[in-house]
Amino acid sequence: MTGSEATIDQVVPGAGRLLFAQACRFIAAAPTPEALPAPTLPEVAFAGRSNAGKSSLINALAGRKDLVHVSKTPGRTRSVNIFDLGGRLHLIDLPGYGYAKVGRVEVASWTRVVDAYLSNRSTLRRVCLLLDARRGPTDNDHEACDHLDIIGMTYQLVLTKCDKVKKAELAGVIERTARELGTRPAAFPRIVTTSSRKGSGVDMLRDELAALAAPTAVK
Repeated sequence: MTGSEATIDQVVPGAGRLLFAQACRFIAAAPTPEALPAPTLPEVAFAGRSNAGKSSLINALAGRKDLVHVSKTPGRTRSVNIFDLGGRLHLIDLPGYGYAKVGRVEVASWTRVVDAYLSNRSTLRRVCLLLDARRGPTDNDHEACDHLDIIGMTYQLVLTKCDKVKKAELAGVIERTARELGTRPAAFPRIVTTSSRKGSGVDMLRDELAALAAPTAVK
């Protein structure tokens, strides 16, 4: 399956503020593929290593502190969690990968539901693949990119926690990440650098995602 994508030219500055000013609410948690609700709205999924900052970034995008629970313990997201944004876009919080301190059976369960979701979801428009800027792309991130390339799902690399890296170091991380991006057939051709704590890059990512939303609210 190939995810539909908006091109860079279709991104309208400021459109994200209007979209993300709408109410955002939790609507479902699917611990198994069978529990996934029927697809309706365009969807954007957030993936990444455990503790990469998925929950914090979704909260920052929605302008909420408590929409998604932020835990200091990696591996707490154990279902595909779905949030409705103004009846125009669904935000999907996926379980993190690369966390070894849980049982193999539990990891296998997470992998099954995530793989089923990514491979078969007709309304999935893009995966935001979050990379911790303090580490840059890891082996687990490379594997995630490999999988998304194989299934042909469009994904965008998003560097998180950029406020915790010095500017010179961040420039190096961006360069390394850009080299990775250049070899990837399913990668969206722009990296977004963000800080959920300081809000940097959040408006840019909102604009990117607004280009993928339904034009009017679907009831």
